[in-house]
Amino acid sequence: MDFDDSPEDAEFRAEVRAWLDGHAERRRGHDDWSQRHEAPDYVTRCRAWQHTLYEGGWGAITWPVEYGGRGETAWRQTIFNQEAAAFDVSVGVFSVGIGMCGPTLIAHGNEDQKHRYLPAMLRGEEVWCQLFSEPGAGSDLAGLSTRAERDGDVFVVNGQKVWTSGAQHSDWGILLARTDPDLPKHKGITYFLVDMTTPGIEVRPLRQITGHAHFNEVFLTDVVVPAANVVGTVDGGWAVTHTTLANERNLIGGLGGRVTVEQVAGLARACGRTDDPLVRQGIAAFHIRTELLRYMNLRIQTALSNGRMPGPEAATTKLFVSQHMGRTGDLLMAIEGTDGMLAGADAPDGGAWQQAFLNQWTSRLGGGTDNIQRNSLGERVLGLPPEPRVDKDVPFRESRAARP
Repeated sequence: MDFDDSPEDAEFRAEVRAWLDGHAERRRGHDDWSQRHEAPDYVTRCRAWQHTLYEGGWGAITWPVEYGGRGETAWRQTIFNQEAAAFDVSVGVFSVGIGMCGPTLIAHGNEDQKHRYLPAMLRGEEVWCQLFSEPGAGSDLAGLSTRAERDGDVFVVNGQKVWTSGAQHSDWGILLARTDPDLPKHKGITYFLVDMTTPGIEVRPLRQITGHAHFNEVFLTDVVVPAANVVGTVDGGWAVTHTTLANERNLIGGLGGRVTVEQVAGLARACGRTDDPLVRQGIAAFHIRTELLRYMNLRIQTALSNGRMPGPEAATTKLFVSQHMGRTGDLLMAIEGTDGMLAGADAPDGGAWQQAFLNQWTSRLGGGTDNIQRNSLGERVLGLPPEPRVDKDVPFRESRAARP
């Protein structure tokens, strides 16, 4: 594991820091990260900052130069992200596009798709969403039932998606749909690129326990998608999907360091709880988890710096992050005591820590639930016997998932 920058990386870090100092303001005071994405101008600010990054040559550091990137290593992108975390800027609405769809298109898309969609993402012109999960296909994503039927040069799509982050302000979506129900469930799925302004698409925001509507359900009724928008091959979308999901796990695995031990200790001081032995133990455990997470991310960064895509490192980190966020949310509410029942302006720090507590389930469910991650690690890393899958080789139309 590498703990320090090489001389070349240290020089790169200094270049990044100098550029950021010249183009963005440093973050000051308490960072209410849990509600940042709900601000009315959040999408506009993300678009503007992404365009600034593009003009400065930092839009997507790892992407090939011909598609608007710098052709650098993933480790260099990590360095940039580490430095940018100190500034009051965000590109959060582009996490699906640049963080998940872009790498998938680079790996599986044709040249027309790459040149059409990748530069527009980097310029901040098009926001993307992920049309994967369905009411009956969340943990078992391959059990999806949204249908795409071929009609000449187009496909006609009917179905429903749910838990789609940011669909209400997205220009494009990556869509999984079943194109051959006579094949087993993993083999009859196709990966599409869908214009979200296409007639027949209805987006309904879902009000969450936080009071916000970050997620949506999306209904697709006779939505026409050109055959040219298929990524990879028809019926071969599951292999393409693996690339997207791997990048999603990497993104979620990097979320766990948003709350610092200084912030938690500051909250304890403000609430007069620093002499409580249980609170002190909780803060110590929090510090241990953040250090463990830092070392786990160093393992990922070491793999990236050596030109290797993380395997088990990403899955274990994603699982650890979700557990860390759950325990941290519990600790924050324990520190606040009865004030934890307050919200908004009545609560400490404007209710930011209540939002952190309620938001923990986003990471525990998104990108593969904790139990799905455990199954994957058990089978692929530890070599344990796989879970029984009685419908794995059965034509989808005969499976339980296909029943009304």
